[in-house]
Amino acid sequence: MTLSHFSAAVLFAVFASVIFGITQRNSSREQIRYGLYCFAMFVGGVFVAGWVMWMLRR
Repeated sequence: MTLSHFSAAVLFAVFASVIFGITQRNSSREQIRYGLYCFAMFVGGVFVAGWVMWMLRR
């Protein structure tokens, strides 16, 4: 199985978000919402970091 940098980052974001959601919140609803929030922040961070690296290369 070959992963690109983006797919590896998204896979990491999924697993990290699940762990963060489970360990940081008490109720199931809060866990899901916090997990989705963390996932969005991880993926958003990947896009921002990629954009910054693109700008630095130019």
